[in-house]
Amino acid sequence: MIPYGRQNVSPEDIQAVVDVLHSDFLTQGPVVPAFEQAMAARTGARHAVAVNSATSALHMACRALGLGPGDRLWTVPNTFVASANCALYCGAEVGFVDIDPDTWNMDASALALRLADAEHQGRLPKVVVAVAFAGQSCDMRTVRALAGRYGFAVIEDASHAVGGAYAGRPVGCGEFADISVFSFHPVKIVTTGEGGMALTQDERLATRMKLFRSHGMTRDPALMEGPEEGGWYYEQVELGYNYRMTELQAALGLSQLGRLEQFVARRHQIASRYAGLLDGLPLDTQQTLADAHSALHLYAVRLHDTQRRRQVFDALRADGIGVNVHYIPVHLQPYYRRLGFRRGDFPNAEAYYAGAITLPMYPDLTEALQDQVVGALRKALR
Repeated sequence: MIPYGRQNVSPEDIQAVVDVLHSDFLTQGPVVPAFEQAMAARTGARHAVAVNSATSALHMACRALGLGPGDRLWTVPNTFVASANCALYCGAEVGFVDIDPDTWNMDASALALRLADAEHQGRLPKVVVAVAFAGQSCDMRTVRALAGRYGFAVIEDASHAVGGAYAGRPVGCGEFADISVFSFHPVKIVTTGEGGMALTQDERLATRMKLFRSHGMTRDPALMEGPEEGGWYYEQVELGYNYRMTELQAALGLSQLGRLEQFVARRHQIASRYAGLLDGLPLDTQQTLADAHSALHLYAVRLHDTQRRRQVFDALRADGIGVNVHYIPVHLQPYYRRLGFRRGDFPNAEAYYAGAITLPMYPDLTEALQDQVVGALRKALR
């Protein structure tokens, strides 16, 4: 089976993890801060906070921004459920903005219209989560301008976009988002096995996120409420969680980070070749924004004949091509339907989903394997 995505782990990556196993610290040691510092340097962010998953990063980002009961968070339906669930973890309300029919990212024009209506109703969002679907940032210039006008905070869910760029700046730099979130799941650009990171320019937000990732506890006298009693002393000053990343995970991520540019460049080679091989087939690919340089986590296509999507998907799987579908619109999940969302609420996301198939995309995908993928797709589309 040719998977839709897979990790690339080198002997150097393995040795980095082995070195940690021989060290004094398996958790809460020096490697996690080194990974954070390296990612901050790579993106231009002042602060990076590593955690055990991007879902955890989204949750603590929302908490750091003060999201809570009575507040609203908006995101897109075309995303993994975590982009919306983070609001519910905080007791806030979730709303969605439909996607652009060509880029498959948040439609900034639809966002502007919805914000104008929400202002009239007194129901503006406190946070907007802008998702970088497949590795490409959405129209972050417009999102940031709208945030300035309407007073909401911006989280860029850049789980797909480690190594991507927008407006000539690395994704995660903090120019267009208050907090950016990366994922290091094995199918992502860089992996730590499981893991995530939140990046920000705001020291106050970084401090709060560091508290939330480790039980709300601190040894910093500046954050304590009582007098320090000795070298053993700590205080819990927030209700936090155990979202820490281990030294083993950070060692793998830090080693992988050294090949980030190589990984992204190889993905672009594969995407360029796909574009030629797929030319003339009855399908669409993601339209690129002039301002965005995608990290190309996914290579998604949309079939013109949506009635045949299941047939084509099954035929590809039967031929050993591990295609997938990204994503079932969040508002159509049973849990969200129970919250009142219905089919037809976000027609662009639903239309995209009806024909969506994700083809294999990972650095070790050879030309021969890619030819096998496209050959099977051509056969399935006959």
